[in-house]
Amino acid sequence: MKTWHYANTADQQAQISEDELASAVEQGSITSQTKVWSAGMANWTSAGEALPHLFGAAPQAAGGPPPIQSKPSQKSHEVDYEIFGDDMQIVEVELDPGETVIAEAGAMNYVEPDITFLAKMGDGSNPGEGMMGKLLSVGKRALTGESIFMTHFTHSGGSVKRRVAFAAPYPGKIIPVDLAKIGGELICQKDSFLCAAFGTEVTITFNRKLGAGFFGGEGFILQKLKGDGMAFVHAGGTVIEKELTGETLRVDTGCIVGFSPGITYDIQRAGNLKSMFFGGEGLFLATLSGHGKIWLQSLPFSRMADRIIARAPKAGGSSQGEGSVLGGLGRLIDGDG
Repeated sequence: MKTWHYANTADQQAQISEDELASAVEQGSITSQTKVWSAGMANWTSAGEALPHLFGAAPQAAGGPPPIQSKPSQKSHEVDYEIFGDDMQIVEVELDPGETVIAEAGAMNYVEPDITFLAKMGDGSNPGEGMMGKLLSVGKRALTGESIFMTHFTHSGGSVKRRVAFAAPYPGKIIPVDLAKIGGELICQKDSFLCAAFGTEVTITFNRKLGAGFFGGEGFILQKLKGDGMAFVHAGGTVIEKELTGETLRVDTGCIVGFSPGITYDIQRAGNLKSMFFGGEGLFLATLSGHGKIWLQSLPFSRMADRIIARAPKAGGSSQGEGSVLGGLGRLIDGDG
């Protein structure tokens, strides 16, 4: 039988057999703060941590799911995840029984048994919100061009963990962001949100500076993700994360994915008139300054779409023949002319 060592009230080492532990706790010889050790443990640990079942841990109700394991003050559900792929990525979110993840409509790739999903108006972060509040929330989402509905995926089965996966809508990277570690808030471009732990508030914010609003590429409206759990956003091409400590960084307006609290966003003219009109970098650049994190993308979707449309023959673009010796004649033969 396993033997446990503990420090008694005189700070002297004593030992006890495993079947005597409960009695020692009842008598007060071992409290939750008493340091204990047994074979196989790396260090001495408090009895409350090493033997939680002896100190009033609530038993699981028969037939019901175990309680959600979240941090004591955490509002959002605490989900685990894994990202697969390189340029067309998938994020698998692992749910414990009772946990929920919210996602943009149509983002789901596959779902395991025991997970139910339901389209709802809003993100569900404010359960007591009235109908007018919900209508206002979905009205704000409509301004960003997103669906007024969000899909809620909930593990409503037994005790086995289940997974649901969400796919990136175009080539790029999925960025996992722990909102609790960046100040509880992320400002991002309006079409970048993919999914988040339940409890995350998904809304919009208006840039208060007219220059950024009219010339900022993403316009006057940005998305705001607020909470203390995991959120996942998507960006095009390669993604780079930078941390500013008082510096200022000038960026192409379309290449900003998101930034944390403490970062200010404004627009400045791109050099002199000659550079503005003939430099090929646009008339204005975004300036990011302050203290916090920023995420940048190498290939905004709008830029990629413009180049594809420009090269599409039916849209008046120039044909490249796709390497075929026959070129346009080959497309007539295979029916693509």
